[in-house]
Amino acid sequence: MVRSDRRSGKAPRPSVWLADRDRDRDQERGGRRGGGRPSGLDRDRITEATVRLLDAEGLEKFSMRRLAAALDVTAMSVYWYVDTKDDLLELALDRAFGELALPGPDTGEDWRDELRALARAYRALLVRHPWLPALVGRFLNVGPHALRFSGAVQRVLGRTGLPGHEVTGAIAAVFQFVYGHGTVEGHFRARVASTGLTPDEYHHRAMTEVLKAPDASDVIGRSARIMEARGGDTVEEMLERDFTFALDLLIAGIEAMAARGRA
Repeated sequence: MVRSDRRSGKAPRPSVWLADRDRDRDQERGGRRGGGRPSGLDRDRITEATVRLLDAEGLEKFSMRRLAAALDVTAMSVYWYVDTKDDLLELALDRAFGELALPGPDTGEDWRDELRALARAYRALLVRHPWLPALVGRFLNVGPHALRFSGAVQRVLGRTGLPGHEVTGAIAAVFQFVYGHGTVEGHFRARVASTGLTPDEYHHRAMTEVLKAPDASDVIGRSARIMEARGGDTVEEMLERDFTFALDLLIAGIEAMAARGRA
């Protein structure tokens, strides 16, 4: 069964959110998929199950057959609600963005505090769903939850005093940093989980072993001394200190650039 636009000779759709209504009209006529719409399913339930399966097994193992088995339905039943696997992944991506707590349009809070809160929430989301980073750049990310997040970020950065033509650069600086940090942290935590060790045990063992390697000992030794100077008794504390300081650096840079524009 062909479910890929590329394999079927069609131009790939830019986004499931921008799709026309042909699929819905076909379904209403009972066409294309044949038979009646399966009972007990809807797009929300399928999307929720997709997120759970991605969290449990990861992106590489995800398939429509695995999803159908998790829902205790046939794969054909799932195709009543989505045309392709990519459509479903895009829906799951936006569902994850719906977990973010966003500030209202007129909170009166300091933009720095709101920016920190948004950055921390995004970092936590990326770590909580390690499959998410691979999808963020893969799709247009124009679902309703993602657009609300983007709107909140734009409103907060719009209050910094930066001129309009510099706001997008500030957004990129902050949230591409958060994306990178959250992605690496998510990979680290997944790696640790696979070993059965705690993060502190894994870190101690890794540092001990790599310091024995002549080619790596100098660089890793300097890294260890830098980490010791930074402080932090646990991996959790070290990650938090690095993230907080890096975010503060970016905010200070935004403040300096905004002040320069006013001078």
